[in-house]
Amino acid sequence: MMTFVAPCAIGAEKILANELKQLGFSPIGSAVGRVAFTRSEPEGPEDDIADLAAAYRANLWLRTADRVYAQLGSFSAPDFDALFGGTRAIRWEDWFSRDIRVVVDKVRTRASKLSSEHSIQGVTHKAIYERLGEAWRMRTLPETGATATVRVYVENNVASVLLDLSGMPLHRRGYRTAGGEAPIRETLAAILLQLVQWRRKTPLHDAFCGSGTIPIEAVLYAHNVAPGLGRAFAFSDFAPFRAQTVLDRMREERLKAAAEIRTDCLVRVTGSDFDEKVLISARANAERACAIAGRALQEIGSGARIPRPDFAQASYADLEAPYDTGLVLSNPPWGERLADGDAALELYRGMASLKKSFPGWELAFITSHGDFEKAFGYNADKKRALKSGNLDTVFYHFRGDK
Repeated sequence: MMTFVAPCAIGAEKILANELKQLGFSPIGSAVGRVAFTRSEPEGPEDDIADLAAAYRANLWLRTADRVYAQLGSFSAPDFDALFGGTRAIRWEDWFSRDIRVVVDKVRTRASKLSSEHSIQGVTHKAIYERLGEAWRMRTLPETGATATVRVYVENNVASVLLDLSGMPLHRRGYRTAGGEAPIRETLAAILLQLVQWRRKTPLHDAFCGSGTIPIEAVLYAHNVAPGLGRAFAFSDFAPFRAQTVLDRMREERLKAAAEIRTDCLVRVTGSDFDEKVLISARANAERACAIAGRALQEIGSGARIPRPDFAQASYADLEAPYDTGLVLSNPPWGERLADGDAALELYRGMASLKKSFPGWELAFITSHGDFEKAFGYNADKKRALKSGNLDTVFYHFRGDK
């Protein structure tokens, strides 16, 4: 049975492990910023096909993971000879066609005799290319074309060699236009929804919605739309996934995901921002996200649609709660998004008005500014440090009864 590894924001490992369980996978171990897992189905004669279908299902459904890797090898590596031999022993030729370019993009090492990431990268790359060159009887392997990406972890003198099955990181859902990066990643927005244990019947408003990431992710989650329906994955270039039996299983998984989209539920998700320009992007992103769901529904013969979130131009100071209870979940401007640190603190002091404007509502914010609570004037009921990419943040959750 194949082992998979999914990296995530540091601090969100339990969130990811719980999501894997809900999707029918079995987490088998975690480390800082990643969770290893397998499929939960019992072993059988079609294990290889089941593993490949599980790889597709994980990429299709995971909201909080950054990528999905297949662990192709795990072995003792106290020195470079062992690293080379263990990597070379992997049957790389079973995964790739002859036009694939293989890149060892990242190496992480901890508590091991091998500590030079650059050297580990070079030895791993050499071992892969020597194995492929011998298997294919080729002296020179491709340096252009479709790329397969390998990552290596060496921890406590044990090397884990991972093949990237995702390609573009999973926060690239397919609904955001090129060049339209969000201040918060889609995967991190999904993590925040899990941290507050949001339920689809609870009204949700983002008072600093920007390009709409949090409201869009909330709508996709509420309607049970698989986040990967609108994109392709790197494994489509790998040999095992081209077999017709595997393609048939992946199509079954896609149609099943389309059938599980909920179109009959009450969802009240809204967003607002002072800047009308970003709202144009938010509305366009929301339209594309809902269109992706609509196309998936059409594949199963359904003409149903899911409604996009509503966006309005407004300052946070002018907002009023439309319902007695709900959730305000926002990524307010901070640091580089404002002129300076003093401007951020001034904004956070003003945001205290949301406590009065939304009585009975829960409030939750994520920011990298260390003095947020002091400026906001209230102590959070829950806090969680999260690191997504190179960004260190803290998530603050204020209950509605305060």
